[in-house]
Amino acid sequence: MNDKKIIGVDFGATNIRAGLVHGNQLSAIKLKRINNTGAEDEVLQDLFFVLDQLMDEDVLSIGVGVPSVVDIDAGIVYDVINIPSWKEMPLKKILEARYHVATFINNDANCFALGEHYFGKGIGKKDMIGLTIGTGLGAGIIINNRLFTGANCGAGEFGMVEYLDHVYEYYASGQFFNNVYHTDGSAVFEKANAGDQQAQQWYAEMGTHLGNAIKTIMYTYDISLIIFGGSVRLAYPYFQKNMWKQIKTFAFTKSVQRLRIEISEIENTAIFGAAGLYYDNVQ
Repeated sequence: MNDKKIIGVDFGATNIRAGLVHGNQLSAIKLKRINNTGAEDEVLQDLFFVLDQLMDEDVLSIGVGVPSVVDIDAGIVYDVINIPSWKEMPLKKILEARYHVATFINNDANCFALGEHYFGKGIGKKDMIGLTIGTGLGAGIIINNRLFTGANCGAGEFGMVEYLDHVYEYYASGQFFNNVYHTDGSAVFEKANAGDQQAQQWYAEMGTHLGNAIKTIMYTYDISLIIFGGSVRLAYPYFQKNMWKQIKTFAFTKSVQRLRIEISEIENTAIFGAAGLYYDNVQ
């Protein structure tokens, strides 16, 4: 990794977070709470507020991760989750006109994978998948050291693959607890940590479904490294046994033997990953 200064931006549910990535270091993190229901330009001004504090003559590029579908070449984001006014926002064009540096936009799951590939447990691995397990189930795919997004930035949406009577996301993410047991996932996590056996059993059930999702990923991409991100990864001790039990029913035993599943340990992975868009596109 070289010594370039890049701004990475993460659009969360209620906040914009950004920081300067300089080599392997992250500094000067800025945060701005956004008015989700604000007009298109109002939210844009919130983004400018954060970027203006970080921008200087040494910044080479801006990378932005958004929870939405993205026209990567044009840098247009569509139907941003939690920002109803951003139906079709030409973000790349706007930011490049204002800051005069190369700007790259992609969705948040892809940025997570890039963050792990360039700064985390995927360093040195040319093929890997970053699997985000939170309120949904999504992924970023790295093939031959490059992010693979598909024609419409939709590659890696494994959570939307049909499964049982719904889709994988219904059973193999944090949605499972509400969908099946009508219980808040964070409350289940607290109970599991306190030793509640029922809560731990619910995680084990979710692990079986997640194991099936991972088998689908393996049949599709024959990958040997999957890195878990998202809030549900913290419950890995409660679901790993059932998950691996299901993975071991995969038809090709050598693939199972070679598969590594790692848990992300990077703080601010989304910011690192957004900055990683520069390296993926330019370097």
